[in-house]
Amino acid sequence: MVYGNDTDVVATESEYTTITAQTTFAFVLIPRFNMMALTATIEPLRVANYLTGSPLYAWEFLSLDAGNVVASNGMELATSALPTVDKRYDTIFVCSSWDSEHFSNADLFAWLRRHDRFGTQLGAMDLGAYLLAHAGLLDGYRATILWYCASAFGEVFPGTDAVEHLFVIDRNRTTIAGGTAGLDMMLDDIKRRHDVRLSHEVSDHILHFPVRPGDTGQRNAAGGQQDIVQPLLRKAIHLMENNVEEPLTVPQISTGLGISQRKLERLFQKHVGRSAVGYYRILRLQYARVMLTNTDLSIREISVACGYSSLSHFAKSFAEQFGRRPRDCRDSWPSSEPAPVWPGLSVSLNNIKPVPKAHDA
Repeated sequence: MVYGNDTDVVATESEYTTITAQTTFAFVLIPRFNMMALTATIEPLRVANYLTGSPLYAWEFLSLDAGNVVASNGMELATSALPTVDKRYDTIFVCSSWDSEHFSNADLFAWLRRHDRFGTQLGAMDLGAYLLAHAGLLDGYRATILWYCASAFGEVFPGTDAVEHLFVIDRNRTTIAGGTAGLDMMLDDIKRRHDVRLSHEVSDHILHFPVRPGDTGQRNAAGGQQDIVQPLLRKAIHLMENNVEEPLTVPQISTGLGISQRKLERLFQKHVGRSAVGYYRILRLQYARVMLTNTDLSIREISVACGYSSLSHFAKSFAEQFGRRPRDCRDSWPSSEPAPVWPGLSVSLNNIKPVPKAHDA
């Protein structure tokens, strides 16, 4: 089914520039896709049609087998099968989330490559960049992916320049980080294709302001902690994040910031409730968990990539932090689990550990 051609209103005269060409989108849904990322991307299109009384945009939902596709939040969306004839679209977005790092489907990849030859703009949202990369369609491109997967993605696909931006448009590729970033990307599209005033009015209707440029960072505060606003602490965390494989010492960090070790420790204790070393350790273990689920690297390789020279020390630290062994965390959402669980950084800092399940013992 094609959406967007039946507008909500019929305007007798639009105050915006007259538009003659309709822009068409196809959204290919993979089970467990992120519904929020999808709806955030579509809603500005619907409102643009509504405000102009013209079908500026039209879109379809597609899938490998047609029928209803279940999102990660349990909601279902009806889809049509991938067209067997060479139906053309202006842009095709791959919408996937959980388990994207291991997804492979020869038919879908061939279909995407064929549309690439047609000159179609190919895109991905959330973890959909994995699918484009697996299909060989992101090599030599700059792309974005959810911030906590960026390092792991870079390990698997070094030929792609992965950045932690809200969205990236690089030639005939468009990647969106997920979450609400689709709002900003489509508002930018409306501005470029049509009228900046229309983009602003759509923004007002969906209560999204200010509109963020594509190169805006995905995290409001380094380390993902909204309440960490102390500038020196943000810089310290930034140094830690950029030196995971070869961790810096506390003296090296304090020297780099031009402050004493004592002041650095006071900052961490006051704002984070942990020592600098303790925070650094949790940060590296969080990176390890992403590497375990998002790559096929061995546990030994992952331990080295996260700054552990001893595999046994890594395994012990990981189990103490997450209540599970590294080998039990290779699947981000096991099929046996009704919903995924991910102990975040704030939970880790508060020493709240998940209760081990019977089969984890």
